[in-house]
Amino acid sequence: MNELYVLPLVIRIERATPPERTDALEAAATAVLSLLDDPGEWTAELHAWQVAGKIRKVVRRARGAEWRRAIALPGRTIEHRTAEVRVHPPVPLDDWPRDLARLQVSGTELADTRELPPAEPPILWANPKLAMSAGKAMAQAGHAAQLAWWASDPGERAAWRANGLTVSVRAGRQEAFDAKVAAGLPVVRDAGFTEIEPGSCTFVADAPWLYGRVARS
Repeated sequence: MNELYVLPLVIRIERATPPERTDALEAAATAVLSLLDDPGEWTAELHAWQVAGKIRKVVRRARGAEWRRAIALPGRTIEHRTAEVRVHPPVPLDDWPRDLARLQVSGTELADTRELPPAEPPILWANPKLAMSAGKAMAQAGHAAQLAWWASDPGERAAWRANGLTVSVRAGRQEAFDAKVAAGLPVVRDAGFTEIEPGSCTFVADAPWLYGRVARS
């Protein structure tokens, strides 16, 4: 039986300068894509994480000295507008590095205080009827980005890479969200470990090249 791995993501939240919520979600998604596109020295860990058939991600928060300890560990930092997110190589579910394990999962209550720029595809649409903390939504946005990556062919991935592996995260009308799910776009169905009911559709990934594809979910 394969050991269960988890992908750690750390969001920097300083008291005086917290990031915008959407910036944090988009940074998390891009961080996941960065590792999928080029795992580098962590190829074995990435394989062990994906081969188990689960793509669990856990988001923790850090500030000050906690953040400095986090960035001293192996990983990559994605800076996106107001947000900084550190993605670390997958670790066994029960064997986190100490400086990551001590970070808090709660306390990721972020808000958008500025007008969002125009959305450009790929767009990760959040289910508007679900209330999620920013940390939970960051993990779900990462899942959606990963499903979109799996559903893309090499040429589409190359174009995405040339655009910096960026995504837009938005929440639209419920009717539009449900229609995108019905269209067969990559959709995230949550396992129900935290915050929401098992099987809930949390995010759907939308890009012109994804329509009509059979995506892994």
